[in-house]
Amino acid sequence: MRILIFACLAASLAFADDSARLLSLDHYVKVKSALPSVEGKDAELYLREVVQAGPALRGGMGAGKVVLFVHGAGTPAEVAFDVPYKDYSWMGFLARAGYDVFSVDMIGYGRSTRPALMSDACNLTAAQQESLGLKRCAKTAQVNQGSVLDEWRDIDVAVDYLRTLRRVDKVNLVAWSQGGPRAGGYASQHPEKVLRVAILAPAYARTLPATPAPAADPALMNTQSRAEFDANWDRQVGCVDQYEPETSRSVWSEMLASDPVGATWGTGVRRAPNVASAGWGPAVAAKMTTPMLIITGVHDKQVPPDRVRELYADLGSKEKIFIDLACSSHNAMWERNHLLLFRATEEWLSKGTVQGNKEGMLKLGY
Repeated sequence: MRILIFACLAASLAFADDSARLLSLDHYVKVKSALPSVEGKDAELYLREVVQAGPALRGGMGAGKVVLFVHGAGTPAEVAFDVPYKDYSWMGFLARAGYDVFSVDMIGYGRSTRPALMSDACNLTAAQQESLGLKRCAKTAQVNQGSVLDEWRDIDVAVDYLRTLRRVDKVNLVAWSQGGPRAGGYASQHPEKVLRVAILAPAYARTLPATPAPAADPALMNTQSRAEFDANWDRQVGCVDQYEPETSRSVWSEMLASDPVGATWGTGVRRAPNVASAGWGPAVAAKMTTPMLIITGVHDKQVPPDRVRELYADLGSKEKIFIDLACSSHNAMWERNHLLLFRATEEWLSKGTVQGNKEGMLKLGY
């Protein structure tokens, strides 16, 4: 199967004396996804690139300097990793450190292809419709959204695109939350294409089945309102001034901008497909050979730190580091200790160490 690829420039070209200025570029990559909601149909993955102007004009940074960010279960990548407020852009931090940084929105998120069934509010559950104050209506689709096993194939398309675009054999992967099963599982399958992995709050459970069990009446998508977003974050606050209210406002503004359809439902929600994590368990983690950094926020109530410790214990990688990050929740990249997270990630990608260590369990920010 031939994959058609195209990219469009979303920023003006820089002059030679402005080579350190960051550019943001948009790439749209054609994919034949195995996800049931779009199977057999043409689809596109949206990739955002953040890079210094000079290297962009020269065609990239070269070996070891290409990074792909993979998002979690609800927030698209350009919202999660490129917050336009102060120094909270994780992508911008790595770009300034000399990396050619990309993020990918999986199918059903952000500016990637959204299955048509997601645009019909009737495909919400009755409880979801009621919570949004919508008129009750019956589902128009009964398609299962698929699993992370299907998404690994889509990530492979994105990785191969970057390997060809930047003429490198391997890329680095950085991920968050459900990005753990996505990026970690992919790396275990394709160690020949991945240099290093760093994951914040990787979703993980030793009890996950090897294959997804079909649901009798699957909830095709999940939604989140501003009130739910705030409540979920606030329940994970464990120290004074853990996050700035303005950061939260910036994230939510970008969230609604990434979902113009969801923004019209109720008071405004972000939508995301429900994709099963089956396949990312101890057997897959044990096969991991790629060097891996995993980080947990001490106050994380979405992916409890003990789950992340279990993943660390189960990983087959000989080079692996676990970081316990102080005063941090599941949203650590948007909180006061975000620069500790960013710096640890950069050291890991550039040297394969954190504070000079190639393996072990560390504490930061205490």
